[in-house]
Amino acid sequence: MFRLDNEEALLAAFRPKDRHPISSPPGAAFPLLVRECLSWTHPAGGRTYLVFATPGGAATGIAFEHSGGSGIGVPHMCDWCHFVGGGNQVGLLTALVNGKTRAGVNVCTDLSCKTKLEGEANRSGQSVAPGLEKLVSRMGRFASEALKIDLSGAGR
Repeated sequence: MFRLDNEEALLAAFRPKDRHPISSPPGAAFPLLVRECLSWTHPAGGRTYLVFATPGGAATGIAFEHSGGSGIGVPHMCDWCHFVGGGNQVGLLTALVNGKTRAGVNVCTDLSCKTKLEGEANRSGQSVAPGLEKLVSRMGRFASEALKIDLSGAGR
């Protein structure tokens, strides 16, 4: 769990190049106490935001862009939570690596992975903790390996 005291702390979780345009999560009241991760979609669409923290790491934000998916009839599996859904539910989200390069990951387009894992755990009567641990680990791996983000928060 991590805490974001104000909007400035939320923005500081993102790299400077990703901070504009960021809209705050709908209904956000600071301070925000976040368990595992927080995700939301820009009201105008096209961008989805994620803030998470790996164990011992700083709050890390990623600004994703998406094009809308490949259509409802094409099933895909989320690389992070392993949910299988149509192309309008699971698709390629991309983020800037640098000014000329983007990296992508095939995930739930609304980044509702946490909610899906919690629902599955509730239905099966199992603990959601191991699944959420793996989810945050996969998010961290994408951020550090593909986007070259320092998860300690240094350099942001």
